[in-house]
Amino acid sequence: MKDVLSIKGLSKSFGTQKVIDNLDLSVPEGTVFGFIGQNGAGKTTTMKMVLGLLKADSGEITVCGETVSYGQTKTNRHIGYLPDVPEFYNYMKPLEYLALCGEIAGLSKSETKGRSDELLSLVGLNGVKKRIGGFSRGMKQRLGIAQALLSRPKLLICDEPTSALDPVGRKEILDILQKIKGTTTVIFSTHILSDVERICDRVAVLHNGNIAISGTLSEIKTMHGKERLLLEFSQKSEVSQFKACEKIKPLLSQVEESGTEIILQGKDIVHIQRVVISVLAETGLCPSKMEIMESSLENLFLEVVR
Repeated sequence: MKDVLSIKGLSKSFGTQKVIDNLDLSVPEGTVFGFIGQNGAGKTTTMKMVLGLLKADSGEITVCGETVSYGQTKTNRHIGYLPDVPEFYNYMKPLEYLALCGEIAGLSKSETKGRSDELLSLVGLNGVKKRIGGFSRGMKQRLGIAQALLSRPKLLICDEPTSALDPVGRKEILDILQKIKGTTTVIFSTHILSDVERICDRVAVLHNGNIAISGTLSEIKTMHGKERLLLEFSQKSEVSQFKACEKIKPLLSQVEESGTEIILQGKDIVHIQRVVISVLAETGLCPSKMEIMESSLENLFLEVVR
């Protein structure tokens, strides 16, 4: 599987602040790639350098094997781009707007018309005659996806496309990205982890200007995840009694506690279970609930950014 996007040794500073620090990243063809990071982590800065809109201090970016050059955006013929807040000519209707975009992209009128009908149907805007100025935020995002896909790009970059949408709008955008999976490689930049778990094949977490963890979701959870055991007691005093046991103390270095609940975590969940069962037998304590919790992307992300 070849890479649609390859980034090597990329760095970018604004004044004395280093935002991207020797970043390496590759996006395989045909994947939906989740690019995760806190607000301000440098996701948009990276995307702007990929688009040739921002000059890198050092490093190399290639799109479909061609080197990206700042200000010379010939590689953008391979790319469709959806910013977090797309801008339109509000007096236009969807078909009029896509006709303009097709003309700018050098498509024939017949190709633009056929492609516009196909894409407006894909994004649920087929037959909509209303002017874009009267669109909801979610409708504008959907039209933005149609525009970004008009010239059949090999790479679609979506920069925080669901961050300002309500749950219905978010679901609509994710459903659309799910539909194009396999036909276009997608980079999905976001800080909403549940969206990533729903549609992404591969993930990279950006932290302190570099990639902290990357791989498929299953690989990341296997390599970096810690299994967790939840115990819920009837009273807080029972939690204190449980924690006071000498056998449990070695397991308390990475513990989460909330009210009558305590969560123990580590790489060897079987060992943790054996110790816990032994302590419960010795003390006579009886939790109202005990269960193994699956490792989640949220837990991994929080571990990275702490």
